[in-house]
Amino acid sequence: MIDQEKRKAIFVLSQEDMNIGEISFRLKVSRHAVREIIKQEGQMPDSVREDKITIDEQLLFRLHADCEGRIQRIHEKLLEEEGLKIGYSTLSRLIREIGLGQSKKSRCDRVPDEIGAEMQHDTTSYKVLIGDKNMRLIASLIYFRYSKMRYLKFYRSFNRFKMKCFFHEALTFFGYSAKMCIIDNTNLARLRGTGKNAIIVPEMEQFARQFGFKFLCHEKGHANRKAGNERSFWTVETNFFPGRTFESLEDLNQQALEWATVRMANRKVSGTSIIPAIAFEDEKQHLVKLPPFVSPPYLPHNRGIDQYGYVPFDGNYYWVPGTGQGDVLVLEYSGCLKIHMSRKLVIEYPLPPHGVKNQAFSPKGMPKPAYKPKHRKGAPAQEEQKLRAVSKEVEAYLEFLFTSQGRDKHLVIRELFSLYQKITLPLFIKTIKRALRYRVTETRSLERIAMLYMIEGEADLGPVQSDVQFQEREAYQEGRLSDQADLSIYDKLLEDDPNE
Repeated sequence: MIDQEKRKAIFVLSQEDMNIGEISFRLKVSRHAVREIIKQEGQMPDSVREDKITIDEQLLFRLHADCEGRIQRIHEKLLEEEGLKIGYSTLSRLIREIGLGQSKKSRCDRVPDEIGAEMQHDTTSYKVLIGDKNMRLIASLIYFRYSKMRYLKFYRSFNRFKMKCFFHEALTFFGYSAKMCIIDNTNLARLRGTGKNAIIVPEMEQFARQFGFKFLCHEKGHANRKAGNERSFWTVETNFFPGRTFESLEDLNQQALEWATVRMANRKVSGTSIIPAIAFEDEKQHLVKLPPFVSPPYLPHNRGIDQYGYVPFDGNYYWVPGTGQGDVLVLEYSGCLKIHMSRKLVIEYPLPPHGVKNQAFSPKGMPKPAYKPKHRKGAPAQEEQKLRAVSKEVEAYLEFLFTSQGRDKHLVIRELFSLYQKITLPLFIKTIKRALRYRVTETRSLERIAMLYMIEGEADLGPVQSDVQFQEREAYQEGRLSDQADLSIYDKLLEDDPNE
């Protein structure tokens, strides 16, 4: 099915007087589909396919094992025993998508340094000072082997979705792709196997096909197969980081973009005197030129609108125009969110900077909503005030958590106040003193420190709190007139005990 982004691109190109044949050729879409999309003005059709067949993955796994992987026999059993009529090609695709496909083993051949043939991708981690905080970041880098062009970006975390976003951003920036992308045997694109026998994750294989390249794992133990990429990371450590300061992750990535695509691209490569930017211009005719539009990757999330019109996502709240409630589909892109209702785009929001949580967002240029989100947590001002009044050590510990760790302030206060309520005041102060001394930040670690003091008998648990006026209670007054309990039976039991 053609997604919303590609449909919009087809309609825009048609409005720019590009003929149907040219649109079909460039975007790899049939002429019939192009005509239908133009008639629909680039919008998603309202009709939903009613004859779509879904097959339980567990059933496919069982049949694949019973039939020893023979797809023809699986097809027959689905029709004869399960009553499921499905096309052979559709069944083959479903089996590949769940990782049951087979690959033929072959010898690993050496690949020559051929113009336009190869690019490389890898990631590594760095500890970087952002503002006044040290952060552990993941650096993702694409390297064109022949021209030495690079594209570099940093992430707080890196998963398959962010890998797809990175490739889309980098390759659309260059406008070209090599025919092969060399990766290592721990890459997110690899499903299983090593080297040329490695099987690529079906969704990543399909993703790469849009750009005209294939993933290839290097042989096990042959990390020098992508030495250019490894050398680039060493250059990042020795040339990019030294002498630079970064105010935020966005500032870091902006400087990384300029360094990789401008500064390093126009500097001679030592030993070869190649200038990457010039070499890349020569290499373009041998590379795969990208289509005018490639659908950006996204993740779908099902959400519900609360009674005040907000949709929660990743710790924040986004207002949806209109007055109705119901379910919406939130599409998460690399830099924005698109909220759809009944297959129509309702509103689009840019993603907030990293670390922004518990915030409510509404469209710019429109009046702010009258109400706040239903589940938005308020600032725990009273809890913070009580903690700061406990002692100077607790106040100093709070400042340490807020400034040096970059943790969410509201969450820190709630966790610390919860511990404050669980244990006695002397034990709490003693625990905080030790935590501040050794820079302990996790709440579980604080609980272990308190438990250690209690086990070693160093904790002053204090006297048991009781109400000294208990004798004046009505229940006590009624009970004091009742007969005393006869406990002599317990004395008799002790006398009869032979062990005594």
